[in-house]
Amino acid sequence: MKLAASTFVSSSRVAALTLGLVTALSAAWPAVSQAADLPRVRVLATGGTIAGAQASSTDYGYKSGAYDVNTLINAVPNLGKLAQISGEQVANIGSQDMNDEVWLKLAQRLNAVLASSETDAVLITHGTDTLEETSYFLSLVTKSDKPVVMVGSMRPATATSADGPANIYNGVAVVTSPEAKGRGTLVALNDEFHYARNVVKTDTTSVQTFKSLNRGPAGVVHTGKVEWFQPMDSKLGSASEFSVDGLDKLPRVDIIYAHANMSPDLIDAAVRNGAKGIVIAGVGDGNMTTGALEAAKKAAKAGVVVVRSTRLPMGLTLRNNEVNDDELGFVASGELNPPKSRVLLQLALTKTSDVKRIQAMFYEY
Repeated sequence: MKLAASTFVSSSRVAALTLGLVTALSAAWPAVSQAADLPRVRVLATGGTIAGAQASSTDYGYKSGAYDVNTLINAVPNLGKLAQISGEQVANIGSQDMNDEVWLKLAQRLNAVLASSETDAVLITHGTDTLEETSYFLSLVTKSDKPVVMVGSMRPATATSADGPANIYNGVAVVTSPEAKGRGTLVALNDEFHYARNVVKTDTTSVQTFKSLNRGPAGVVHTGKVEWFQPMDSKLGSASEFSVDGLDKLPRVDIIYAHANMSPDLIDAAVRNGAKGIVIAGVGDGNMTTGALEAAKKAAKAGVVVVRSTRLPMGLTLRNNEVNDDELGFVASGELNPPKSRVLLQLALTKTSDVKRIQAMFYEY
């Protein structure tokens, strides 16, 4: 929901009285002195609900990205006791507007910051709508084993019970944990943290929205105390073959949602409009109507890479189970849901269009 800009001008008095991340709160909690021996964490801010402002603390509508990175940092009590914190604004958008251009800019800046001897770890603030996609993208293209954690919030900074400050505090605790090194990009919200490959947003408004449905969280964090549960068995971080070096755009990959009486028209339209890859959010084990299957087969023969995933929240899309992928020239997504299948396919297409090699990537990443 968007509100007119004039609404926010008139609401500044309300924002100053709320318990969120606002300028008035920054003044009340000045930045804590940071000991020189603490880890050095760079915060890269991209906007989102975590930096959002409402017209009223009881209204649901809000403006994303209303506050800058320094306001976010300074509004979290005791953050300076965990790490030496500095920040910069990479973007300032709602994550529904996240796009390939911002992804490439963010990834390139992230790699540059991580390459610096003056940075030990990076925390990224981001909206929640596409957080699972951005985190997975970064996990595939980050060329460092230094820790990277992404955080967001389900309530704007001016909400009466804003969850952003706790998520930032716990995110810094996770990213400075010695065990965080070499685990790829992690996502920390609501006292849990997750591997980017596994995490999905499951609820439209609840703070408990982020879950790793097939595998469970990577660990939990309570008031800065971190407990790890499991390692990850896919390639992450510097082990990944993908890179954003020299890229100014990514190949177009479309997601098409399967349903009863699904028409082949959208598959045909995607091909006509230049899609290099198509991900089918299929019914059940990645299935679709006979007509759609024929259109997907035709697209694959024309050189468009077709990946079968599932619209279901849990389970794997198995190769050659309900659909003969070998015969049709398709890729099966395995654990990856449609949005993450799209991310991996975009990067895979920067390397190859060979279906067998791309299938191997879906097993490895």
